[in-house]
Amino acid sequence: MTIDAIWWMLLLSTLITCLIPAYTWPLTPEMQALDVFRMGVRDPDEVLDWDLRLPNQCTWYGVTCNSENQTTSLVVHNKNLWGALPSELGQLPALGRLELPYNRLWGTIPSELGNLKRLVYLSLSGNQLSGSIPASLGNLKSLDTLNLDNNEFTGKVPSAISKIPALRVADFSNNGKGGQSLCWDFWPTPVFKGRYSLCQKK
Repeated sequence: MTIDAIWWMLLLSTLITCLIPAYTWPLTPEMQALDVFRMGVRDPDEVLDWDLRLPNQCTWYGVTCNSENQTTSLVVHNKNLWGALPSELGQLPALGRLELPYNRLWGTIPSELGNLKRLVYLSLSGNQLSGSIPASLGNLKSLDTLNLDNNEFTGKVPSAISKIPALRVADFSNNGKGGQSLCWDFWPTPVFKGRYSLCQKK
């Protein structure tokens, strides 16, 4: 084979490599759910620069998995994430920890987070979340710690949360906006942090 022939073969091989797109695995349902979260927030520090070409999400920043490649934690602290929480986060059946404190998240807590039956630790402290706290969080029977402090929640702290058998810490302090604040519709125990009055009966 001549030198010219070898050169042309190398050139042709290079062109083919450039023209054929890199192989991507089909996204699993959990990868899709996490990608909805990623796409819905501004990420100035690019910490969620997740590689969708990987076969699973288990090496993505902030994500931990079990031996079955199910997401067991999503932990991103203080990274200037700006945006809303999507309902798709409720589609992570093995999730045990959801920690997104001290970002710039706004909007409401999706009621679908109440589907996370294995959730033990939920921390959304120090964001700009508002509206009412969904009663569906009372479905989280394994929940040990619930930190929703330093946001803009108003309305009632749902009494369903007080019935979570495993709950050890529940922090609702420093909430409220425009003169409104949270109130209790049950008698809080020392587990519940935050000084609020009983809700007025209508």
